[in-house]
Amino acid sequence: MILNRSLRLLLLSCPLKSSPFLLPLRPFSASYPMEKNKAKNGSSKSSPFEFNKRRADGFDETGKSKKNLERKTRKLNPNTTAYAQVLGTGMDTQDTSSSVLLFFDKQRFIFNAGEGLQRFCTEHKIKLSKIDHVFLSRVSSETAGGLPGLLLTLAGIGEEGLSVNVWGPSDLKLLVDAMKCFIPRAAMVHTRSFGPSSTPDPTVLVDDEVVKISAITLEPPRSMEEESCSKSGEISVVYVCELADIMGKFDLEKAKKVFGVRPGPKYSKLQCGESVRSDEKDITVYPSDVMEPSVPGPIVLLVDCPTESHVAQLLSAKSLESYYPSAGDGGKLVNCIIHLSPSSVTSSPTYQSWMKRFHSSQHILAGHQRKNMEFPILKASSRIAARLNYLCPQFFPAPGFWPPQHVTNSIVDSTPSDQDSNLGKSISAENLLKFTLRPYAHLGMDRSCIPPELTSPQVLDELLSEIPEIKDKTEEIKQLWNKPTGETESNTSLPSCLENIRRDDMEIVLLGTGSSQPSKYRNVSAIYIDLFSKGSLLLDCGEGTLGQLKRRYGLDGADEAVRKLRCIWISHIHADHHAGLARILALRCKLLKGVAHEPAIVVGPRSLKHFLDAYQRLEELDMEFLDCRSTTKTSWASCLEGGKEESSLFSKGSPMQSVFKTPMTDLPCLKNLKKVLGEVGVEDLISFPVVHCPQAFGVVVKAAERLNSVGERIPGWKMVYSGDTRPCPEVVEASQDATVLIHEATFEDDLIDEALAKNHSTTKEAIDMGSSAGVYRIVLTHFSQRYPKIPVIDDSNMHNTCIAFDLMSINVADLQVLPKVLPYFKTLFKDEMIEEDGDDVAIDELKEEAL
Repeated sequence: MILNRSLRLLLLSCPLKSSPFLLPLRPFSASYPMEKNKAKNGSSKSSPFEFNKRRADGFDETGKSKKNLERKTRKLNPNTTAYAQVLGTGMDTQDTSSSVLLFFDKQRFIFNAGEGLQRFCTEHKIKLSKIDHVFLSRVSSETAGGLPGLLLTLAGIGEEGLSVNVWGPSDLKLLVDAMKCFIPRAAMVHTRSFGPSSTPDPTVLVDDEVVKISAITLEPPRSMEEESCSKSGEISVVYVCELADIMGKFDLEKAKKVFGVRPGPKYSKLQCGESVRSDEKDITVYPSDVMEPSVPGPIVLLVDCPTESHVAQLLSAKSLESYYPSAGDGGKLVNCIIHLSPSSVTSSPTYQSWMKRFHSSQHILAGHQRKNMEFPILKASSRIAARLNYLCPQFFPAPGFWPPQHVTNSIVDSTPSDQDSNLGKSISAENLLKFTLRPYAHLGMDRSCIPPELTSPQVLDELLSEIPEIKDKTEEIKQLWNKPTGETESNTSLPSCLENIRRDDMEIVLLGTGSSQPSKYRNVSAIYIDLFSKGSLLLDCGEGTLGQLKRRYGLDGADEAVRKLRCIWISHIHADHHAGLARILALRCKLLKGVAHEPAIVVGPRSLKHFLDAYQRLEELDMEFLDCRSTTKTSWASCLEGGKEESSLFSKGSPMQSVFKTPMTDLPCLKNLKKVLGEVGVEDLISFPVVHCPQAFGVVVKAAERLNSVGERIPGWKMVYSGDTRPCPEVVEASQDATVLIHEATFEDDLIDEALAKNHSTTKEAIDMGSSAGVYRIVLTHFSQRYPKIPVIDDSNMHNTCIAFDLMSINVADLQVLPKVLPYFKTLFKDEMIEEDGDDVAIDELKEEAL
């Protein structure tokens, strides 16, 4: 339930027990610039708890009316440049389906939008602003995981935004219904679902002067038992892309001398397919009399057969018969077939027998192939990871590149043998590989856009050449771990909870440290809490979280990390914090199929449940949902102590206590969560409200007590995650004496106006929150994408603080060393300036408004 204005006002006015702050939260409105000026020019006079009330209540900051977003009509030219290009999302990490771009001068068509598509296109400078249509070969998290973020980005481009058509089999409407739970502008998306054709011909989806795109659906038959328990999302599609025929050359001499047609408008009519009367003879002149024969337009097939059952349907599909070379004179020549099917399917004898029917076509195998794992697709982030790994492997164990033995052992490459002459030309897809369709003279493969290979030795050679002193810095960092236990960089003593702490107790893995949307260097929010043999937790789960797990742990290690997930906690409904959730849950369900296990517990804002419930009609997620409000301190007390509402974040008797009472329907799941927490060694998982948008929360995770080396009981560590928030008393109260506070620091200190407008925090505000609460270590994260590599920081406030990078792994046993490595990061990035791309920042801001 979204809090209404009166309840939010109650929140602002209720004092917190034992809070060190006497000032309540003070809202400012965008219509009152005086409040903003106070915050900017006189911070000592302004409350540390100012925020944008309209945004916190769920209203658009500017109150601008929404326009009717429609795409302008473009004049199309059949003689355009055209090609099909493989976009290598997931090629190296095997976590998502590759996408294919069908490019024309005035049109763009994307086939499949798996997680990481936006990040990939940003890195490789592929403009998404001209996308007209998105086609899904299946409706699943593997093929559509990046669609929500893509639609939000497209909605924020340009003054009027863009209207995009999304096509898919009949299951598509289920996905759109689910996305409407968190995409406010979902109404602008024109969704076009289709079922099997009622005729032997493919279902025509797009037909214009340039291209005709048709669909052939493949739906395996199911037994009665399978029918009763199966989900949707099992229909796959073969897309047929047929370019317009190339008009034959006009024979000027023949028209003039043989048929007596004088130069003028009649020449244009003949070239446009119209017949005319001769000027010198009493005859009708037809286009075929003066035009050379047309050249058939190129044809591309995109085939997705996820299972052997789909292959059987492929072999029997009558809609494909006219495309087989054996169809005789009426048969159409297929120039290129892009196989999106997994290698386990394309290597099967049945599938290869189907491929042989297209013996003259170029086959491109774009399923998961072993050779594509050797080199990272996202080079910019891999380069950073490799440099950080060289500088400080203790906090950055991921090397940025797969070790050779990992590639060799992970997947057996099953590319069909090149010796089979009946198979035609067959190659494994590579990132940005093109098949040129126009101009016709260049028809065929084009490898000119394939990026040069990047290896770990190359990156390290570059680093040592650019920063020769980095080698000595690496040695200095090693010495930090050789100092006596308990020695710290300040007068702060080692907390008792860290005495003789074991390395297999807990590790914080920051999978995504950017805000709003994925960028070249930072993915969006996700924090993996590794409790080793006891299990694991996940705090937020932005798009691409699975890919980040694979980059951190490797393919097999990531699968194990997903298997042992017991609880996933989501801070709020903005897409950059949960768009990767369905992919993680679907994979966990698949990995644990046939193994005794318990459903994952998802704790999040209530509106997230609507999305998950709707999405489960597509894929099995195997989860239990619990409202964040049911895990507040008051709710835990009410549930576990017979309804007694004892100590709360709010004063006893406060009206806000009743707002966060636990719904009776959540009690069984809450008790189950308590049991799961006990099994993983966690004493408390407590959500608390923060100031960002409706139903935004932070969380406290506290480990159970343990015995020290002399047998005394000592408290467990306490970790606090702020989620997205303005500074507020709830964060200070929840963070009292925490071992670690992970706090968002979206903006630098000079951008306080933007932080206020969007209900985010600046670097100094985040540090002040931790310092006021007596936190031992502060980790800053969720940086604006205007800071591509390292944010702007003030060293004077960083004595117990460190900044986060993607794939940073902070073992609880290394917390005392954490702030000491910050100066070395600044050495590594000493030549880096703020690379603020105006267009990207504008889109980032518009997307924030859309969220």
